[in-house]
Amino acid sequence: MDKSWMKKKRGYREYVEGVLSFVKFASLHARGGKILCPCTKCMNLNLVSPRVAQAHLWTNGMLGSYTHWKFHGESAAAPTAPECGSSHVQDSHEQYGDFCGMLYDLCPTHEMATEPMGQGETAQQPAEAIVVLFQLKTLCGWMNKSFTMLLQVLMDMLPSDAKLPKDHYEAKKIVRDLGLGYEKIHACSDDCMLFWKENVKLEACPCCKKSRWKTNEASVTGNNASSSKGKKKAAKILRWFPLKPRLQRLFLSPDLASSMKWHVNGRTDNRAMRHPIDLDARKMFDTTHLQFSYEPRNVRLGLAADWFNPFGIMSSTHSTWPVMLVPYNLPPWLCMKRSSLIVALLIPGPTSPGIAIDVYLQPFVEELRELWDVGVEAFDASSKKCTPIVCGIDVDHT
Repeated sequence: MDKSWMKKKRGYREYVEGVLSFVKFASLHARGGKILCPCTKCMNLNLVSPRVAQAHLWTNGMLGSYTHWKFHGESAAAPTAPECGSSHVQDSHEQYGDFCGMLYDLCPTHEMATEPMGQGETAQQPAEAIVVLFQLKTLCGWMNKSFTMLLQVLMDMLPSDAKLPKDHYEAKKIVRDLGLGYEKIHACSDDCMLFWKENVKLEACPCCKKSRWKTNEASVTGNNASSSKGKKKAAKILRWFPLKPRLQRLFLSPDLASSMKWHVNGRTDNRAMRHPIDLDARKMFDTTHLQFSYEPRNVRLGLAADWFNPFGIMSSTHSTWPVMLVPYNLPPWLCMKRSSLIVALLIPGPTSPGIAIDVYLQPFVEELRELWDVGVEAFDASSKKCTPIVCGIDVDHT
């Protein structure tokens, strides 16, 4: 079928007629009167009526990489799009450039290239395949148990030498090597302090005298709680996501590395305010810190924090506080996208930290100080150079 219309702009006659022909073709292979919607937002994940899919395609556009309509009845003999997982997963990573190549840059010890398996088949190496599956897990909201069941089904379907982990726990260990994990820091249940650095070995808070550990109510003696393996459970745990490796990852994709210099190389300065970089306060900061503003790779971050209920029960008063970072180097159409946001801290509930939030900000602030004073080496994939970058922060709201 003629698919040249997919490259036309939305609203052009060729594109409108192409959408109509696609929907007519896909309707012949509908399941229960519904088809998978290949628009840029649904990404072949949502079953909708042909009429709704048609409206989505006119409004959102069609996945550029979905040139083989295999989910809509096109023969397997048709030309296929370049694969790195499924076509819709590939499209969701287009803004990051070569996804598979970036994974190799992240962790070259994992051989990302495919291996021959016989009879013309190939199997992806664990890191690449598991990262793609984890992305699907996030997009579709799969539980850990369902992810394990999927892995077991895939292992039964693939040849015996396919390198896939047996469950969710084994998959997490593979992805952990990419260096984007987090650190657990025990905290006082009354938000007095963190059991961190010089206080890491304390058993109780020196301020309120409360134990570091949960109390086992089922215990007759009332001693500290223990798991079935005899391991103590902390009363409260702060999750800290180190910023340095995440800043380095921003420059590993050539396209994203170029976008990180947009605020200097791509921005049009016509006195109109379209981005936080256009604020007078930001311009004053640049004139005050000339050495920082001279290097376009230096990262400018916005900080925002707010509470949410992780259990989705509106009547519950549980309050968990994520601290989010927004990279203001990126252009306005990228910096506020979900994929660009960086989680810095996850402050546990069930109550709001209130003015004690500064207690939980300690590891993050210390890392920011080091990033401002010393910086961190980052390889710029767009210029093929390794450059030290420093970081500045702007507090939007808390």
